[in-house]
Amino acid sequence: MNKINISTLDSTPTTSSAIEIVERKGIGHPDTMCDALAEELSRSLCDFYIENFGLVLHHNVDKALLWGGSSQPAFNGGKILAPMEIFLAGRATCEFNNIKVPLEELVINSCTQWLSSHFHALNVERDVKIHSLIRPGSAELVELYLRQEQTGIALANDTSCGVGYAPLSELEYLVLNIEEYLNSPEMKKTYPETGEDIKVMGVIRDEKIELTIACAFVDRFITDINDYIKKKGKLIKLITTQAEKVTNLPLDVILNAADNIEKESIYLTVTGTSAESGDDGEVGRGNRVNGLITPYRPMNMEAAAGKNPVTHIGKLYNIVALQIAELIVMELHDVSDAYCYLLSQIGSPINEPKVIDIQVKLQNGATIDSVTLKIEDIVRDNLSNIYKIRQELLTNTLQVY
Repeated sequence: MNKINISTLDSTPTTSSAIEIVERKGIGHPDTMCDALAEELSRSLCDFYIENFGLVLHHNVDKALLWGGSSQPAFNGGKILAPMEIFLAGRATCEFNNIKVPLEELVINSCTQWLSSHFHALNVERDVKIHSLIRPGSAELVELYLRQEQTGIALANDTSCGVGYAPLSELEYLVLNIEEYLNSPEMKKTYPETGEDIKVMGVIRDEKIELTIACAFVDRFITDINDYIKKKGKLIKLITTQAEKVTNLPLDVILNAADNIEKESIYLTVTGTSAESGDDGEVGRGNRVNGLITPYRPMNMEAAAGKNPVTHIGKLYNIVALQIAELIVMELHDVSDAYCYLLSQIGSPINEPKVIDIQVKLQNGATIDSVTLKIEDIVRDNLSNIYKIRQELLTNTLQVY
C-alpha cells in the first residue's frame, strides 16, 4: 500500500463557520429518481449475474435521463397528458457462457418495482414510459474486469478519486432528517396530500437556521385553495416540530416559496413529483453518497449510482472515504473533524490507492504523532475490507444517494 499522508486540517471546519449551506433532493426529485433507478438496475444485473454465472460481470449503467412529461393538475384530481419518459443507458455484459442476459426485462422490472414502492400517487403503467439503452461494454474494460477472476484481485476500472468527511454538521443532519421525515411511510399514510418530490435547502447564518422546502402536493387530496392553505400550514407546523427535535437554534421554515395564493398558482401535481411536467432529471446531478449536497465541504462530481460495485472506483472510493472519515472521528476522541481523499489508477488493485490523504482537526492539545498510528490502522483495515461494500450494496443496506 502506498504511503498514507496525514496532516492537520488548516481550514475552519464547517461546524464553526458563520455561514453554511446544505441541500438534499428527496427521493421524488427527478435527479434522485435517476440515481435510484440506475442503482436498482445495477443491483438487478448483479443478482442475475450471480444467480446464472456465479460472479458479478462487467457493467456500468450510470447514465440515466428522465424526460419530464406533461400534466394538468386540478383540485380533487387532474390528469396526465403525456407520460414522463425514463432512458436508462450504459454498458453491461449482454451474454456470457452462451447465455443471453435479458437486459430490457431487467430494466423494465427494476424501474417498475422501485417506482411502485416509492410513490403512493404515481400510476407507473399510465404515467411512465421506460426505455432500455444498454449496450455491451468495451472489450478492454471487459477483459480488465475478468482478469480479477484469474488473479483474485479486483482491479480499478478507472483513474478516479473519492472523498469523504465526518462528522455531519448540525445543519447537515437536520436537512437529511427533515427530508427523511417528510418522505417516511408514516407521513404518506397520515398526510397523503404530500408528494415525494421534496427538496430541502438549509442555511445557517448568524446562528439562525432557515429551511426553504419545496414539497409537491397531490391534487386529488386537495379540495380547493383554502384546503391547500390549511394543509400547507399544518405541514409547516409539523416540519418545525420535527426540526426542533434536532436543533435548539432559532428556526424559520418556508414552504413552497414560489406559491402565489391570490392567483392560485401553487405547487400542485397529479403524481407527487415535478417529473410529470415541470422538471427533468439526470444521474449524478443530485446528492452525494452521504445523501447531501454540501458546497462547503469536499465533494467531487462522480455519479456513484449505477456503477458496478466490484471495480468502479467512482463508487467504491467515495463510500470507503466516507467510512474512513466517520471511523476516525468516532474512534479518536482527539479528532473533531476528518477529511479523506483517495485516488486510484486504472488497472491497479482497488485496495491499493495511489494517493491516500487524511486531514484531521485536532483538539485537547493532541498532536499528529499521537493519532497517526491509529489513523493508519483505520485506513488499512477499511481498504483491506473494501470488498464488503459490494455485499452491502447488493443487499440494499447501503445507499449512494
